[in-house]
Amino acid sequence: MKRKLSLDDIAKHFKVSKSTVSKALNDSHEISARTKAKIVAYAKEQKYRPNLNAINLRKESSQSVGVIIPNVLNYFFAQVISGVEKVLNDHGYNMIACISNESYNKEVAITEMLRKGAISGLLVSLAEETGKMDKVDHFEPFLNKGIPLVMFDRVSSKLECDKVTINDTKAAYNATEHLIKSGCKRIAVVSLLGDLEISKLRINGYHQCLKDHNIELDQSLIFEKLEKSFMEVEIRKLLSAGKVDAILGLEEEAGVTSLLTANSLGMKIPEALSIICFTNGVLPKYVRPSLTSISQHGYHMGQRAAQRLVSRIEQTQTDKAFETEVIKTTMIERDSTIPLIKA
Repeated sequence: MKRKLSLDDIAKHFKVSKSTVSKALNDSHEISARTKAKIVAYAKEQKYRPNLNAINLRKESSQSVGVIIPNVLNYFFAQVISGVEKVLNDHGYNMIACISNESYNKEVAITEMLRKGAISGLLVSLAEETGKMDKVDHFEPFLNKGIPLVMFDRVSSKLECDKVTINDTKAAYNATEHLIKSGCKRIAVVSLLGDLEISKLRINGYHQCLKDHNIELDQSLIFEKLEKSFMEVEIRKLLSAGKVDAILGLEEEAGVTSLLTANSLGMKIPEALSIICFTNGVLPKYVRPSLTSISQHGYHMGQRAAQRLVSRIEQTQTDKAFETEVIKTTMIERDSTIPLIKA
């Protein structure tokens, strides 16, 4: 196994002191921007990871973990937070929960605030604006300082860290196939997820399923970047035109709004319109008719993400390869879809 790069190695490479390297990697104002940039770039290129055991010996840990979620009103993220809190509490860590409200600038401000504190690790699900801009460099300082980072649900391929997700493509494929097998052929996609990577993956699954079942793709049935204030209006136009016999909501609000709008138009569900949505929150159970949904098992995802983070914080083998864990989804069949005839 290749020997891990040390502070001494970096110092020798640049012919500077070990202290200079340490200050540069910790973004100290005492080091010039030019020198700092060179050292940080070299450390990143060589995949340098600080010795966490040595760091913890040098300073008292706050035993606190930062958690950044994009939306507190989303039931899925409430489930995730609950799972995270349970694991952190069991291991003696405090949770600092922060909400980005889908804002890139707020997410950046949160990371700057957390960097000034003494957190032991960081759990993150990206804001919608961050995903749209595809900018995640504000998380790099945590990795450069050896602070473990675990991403969940909304992740970025640009960051080398542990991740916990679902197979969004497969889940959307299975949901689309369920609708097709029940007799639907004009399936619309409705989403508030914008440019998030999970939206693209889910739409890819929808595309592939239509192709595999020899159903021609109609781009006019894909509403992937709806704004919340106009969603009901657009869905009403779609349903009033009589162009669809099914809707796949890429998140809960899209599914519930589609169902309520169809009800207001007097459409029979599921006879005239079938609906499936992602996220098995509270509303799908209690709207009428009840809504078939894809459970992403938020509580379990939160537990697994927190367990991975605690493992990173407390592990002795800091060179262990990063992993992406995929949580299996479950389709909860309710009254908004036609039951499939079991063979």
